[in-house]
Amino acid sequence: MDTNSETRALRGGIDLGGTKIQALVVDGAQQVLGRARRATPTSGGARDVARALAETLREACVEAQVGVDALAGVGVGTPGAVDAQQGTVLGAGNLPGFDGTVALASMLEREIGLHVQLGNDVGVALDAEARLGAGAGFASFVGVWWGTGVGGGVVLDGKRWLGRGAAGEIGHTVVVRNGARCPCGRRGCLEAYAGRRAMEVRARKLVARGEHTRLFAWMEKKGVDRLTSGVWAKALAKRDPLATQLVDRAVDALATALASSVNLLDVEAVVIGGGLGTRLGQAWADEIALRMDRGRKALMQQ
Repeated sequence: MDTNSETRALRGGIDLGGTKIQALVVDGAQQVLGRARRATPTSGGARDVARALAETLREACVEAQVGVDALAGVGVGTPGAVDAQQGTVLGAGNLPGFDGTVALASMLEREIGLHVQLGNDVGVALDAEARLGAGAGFASFVGVWWGTGVGGGVVLDGKRWLGRGAAGEIGHTVVVRNGARCPCGRRGCLEAYAGRRAMEVRARKLVARGEHTRLFAWMEKKGVDRLTSGVWAKALAKRDPLATQLVDRAVDALATALASSVNLLDVEAVVIGGGLGTRLGQAWADEIALRMDRGRKALMQQ
């Protein structure tokens, strides 16, 4: 390993999602030295999640051939409202035991013995895309993270727009008045149609009514207990009718919400990430763009 001062500044980064935990070890030149991934716990409580975070980070350190104590610190992107000063998370309802305020930073610090800094998962992803990724070079864009839930953010004039603290929550934009029940309790939110968890709930209901699909057979074959992004991708590749129907429904909802956002803000670009967004890839991003454009043209013709 290069021992100059730039590359000795090793840091850990953890993405805590509703479906999976991913950890990286990077050096001061932003080079990835080690990575690991495991499923997010679906039961237990916040301490179980903190232990899973610690174990995933340790696995990444093994691949990087360093001890955890070699890291300068760890950053965690987590769902929910984050108080970075207090190290707490509020309202991350897709995680077990996170219904109230959770002191996640101190829990993880006790597990690994390092300083932990929390950030909202979509917020830190948006910053990374603006600086290093698909948003680089654009002064304004809307980001949407299509995964277990649907998160979002906005960059205006090169800076993340925070509003009063919750700007960019596109997942809770209403796309169908009095529509499907969202995990947040409201009706018709984008997340109720496009969130991976909501899509799975819908699939199970339709199967109970007699619809046929191989989604759950592929889930069991993969040895997982939920319809992961990988299961959805395989089902689409195999042209499973129910999977195609539900993803098509999700894409319509995403296009509706994003077209409205672009009409309102007149941004230069849309950046799509998240587990489903990344796994399904550019072809589906192009389909979302196509449906956005159709909707905008139809509106202009009225």
